[in-house]
Amino acid sequence: MPNGGATLAPRPRSTATDAIDRHAAGLVRYARAVTDNCDEDERDRPHLVRDLDFPGAWSIMVNGTEQSWIDPDDPTRLEFDYVQRIADAIDVHAPDGERLRVIHVGGAGMTLARYVAHTRPSSAQIVLEPDADLTERVRQTVPLARNSGIKVRATDGRSGIAAMRDDYADIVIVDAFIGSKVPPELATAEFLADVARVLVGTGTIMWNLTDKAPFDFARRAAAGLAETFGHTCLSAEPATVKGRRVGNIILLGSAAPLPIDALQAKASRGVFPYRLLHGSTWKRFVTGASPIRDIDDYDTPVHGRGMFS
Repeated sequence: MPNGGATLAPRPRSTATDAIDRHAAGLVRYARAVTDNCDEDERDRPHLVRDLDFPGAWSIMVNGTEQSWIDPDDPTRLEFDYVQRIADAIDVHAPDGERLRVIHVGGAGMTLARYVAHTRPSSAQIVLEPDADLTERVRQTVPLARNSGIKVRATDGRSGIAAMRDDYADIVIVDAFIGSKVPPELATAEFLADVARVLVGTGTIMWNLTDKAPFDFARRAAAGLAETFGHTCLSAEPATVKGRRVGNIILLGSAAPLPIDALQAKASRGVFPYRLLHGSTWKRFVTGASPIRDIDDYDTPVHGRGMFS
């Protein structure tokens, strides 16, 4: 059961082929669900769709794109590669089982909040999710475990972070999208500085965005991160780094040294192995890029959330 209950029998993890097949099947389920249950005005809104391959599991889908995938019977089953990468970063942030304070900017199905509640019982978590209707539907359909330690605030990420006290969080996860784009106000140097204020001295921001070569957005986002945090790195699938397709890019930043060796070990063992850019490769990535600032009125690009997200 979730949140430190009875030990779960291990379930087989997806191979790359399984993930592609499941993603395609998810689009078919979404199309059927929308056709059967939604009028045309509602089709752009988030919908919960059963995953018939895994009884009890659900997808949250918008415009045919899976925004979250939840298996409440096994919160450690993370179907999306980028979610697994963030989970890897959480796992190496502190010893196994150690209590953490985590803020999630962007909620949807609360996949990672459920993961933390399961792997680190008694952790205190705050989810900032402005779509109160979606939160209610998720909690009714896929309830949180009792005493999960997860609190949801119906507010946007910028306002929610601004309301937090200094030195509160061990981790801030930023995984927020409006449709298929990162909210522009969550990409600025001013927002990142406010996240740094909320983090403890050893705290880490873990930020998911999407981009494609030549990475104009990701490079500017990384430059803003480097301006605020002394230690940074980036992870992405090799196909994304090589410019072959749009993909999820995970940026990590901290005032304290990051566990690069542990992250690299995790990177090489995934179903979708990913590359870690740090040190000299990070510097080459951000060279010439300037941070995004509030006064720039920058409009983040529309790329979607990656192939399996």
